[in-house]
Amino acid sequence: MVSLIVTLLLRPLAGANSLLLAIGRQVAWLALALMVLVILAQVFFRYVLNNALAWPDEAARFLMLWMTALMAPSAMRWGGFVSIDMLPSALGRVASRVLTLVLLFMALAVLLIAIQHGYKHTFGFGGRFNSSSLRIPFDWFGGEVVRVKLRYMYASLLVCVILLISVTIELILRSLVLLFKPEAELPATGAPARQLETD
Repeated sequence: MVSLIVTLLLRPLAGANSLLLAIGRQVAWLALALMVLVILAQVFFRYVLNNALAWPDEAARFLMLWMTALMAPSAMRWGGFVSIDMLPSALGRVASRVLTLVLLFMALAVLLIAIQHGYKHTFGFGGRFNSSSLRIPFDWFGGEVVRVKLRYMYASLLVCVILLISVTIELILRSLVLLFKPEAELPATGAPARQLETD
């Protein structure tokens, strides 16, 4: 049964997560770089030219939300969130794995509720409004200025929750496998420094 879980469920899910999270991390680095440039531009215009721009604050917030949304799933997968692990460390192997599973199922329940909020914010009433300052200048080409909808900012929450759900399911499968077969060989998570406790 353990090998069946690994072969049919865990390996494809881990592979898909590895690909999606790697793409997300690259986009997040780009968002971070753009955010720094936008903030530096605002500092220059405000304090050197004494002429603050209207859009950099909201643009930086937009980029920060997307950067966080695309990095959080990788942090969760690699065990990078702040946690207190004294209790699992004090318990035996089986009790520690069971506690980990309970916590992961609780996290999954919260994320399933959060996905509804993310969907409502993105596609519901709030997402229909325009940003107060972000505009796409199509008037360069003779058209009108297009104001950016807030749904593109709110979509970061929805994407983040979907990726976190996928990662949580992967972590649940990993914990189940290790509960019954501690020596099982699991797919790599691609963590840069250290692997998860469940690996």
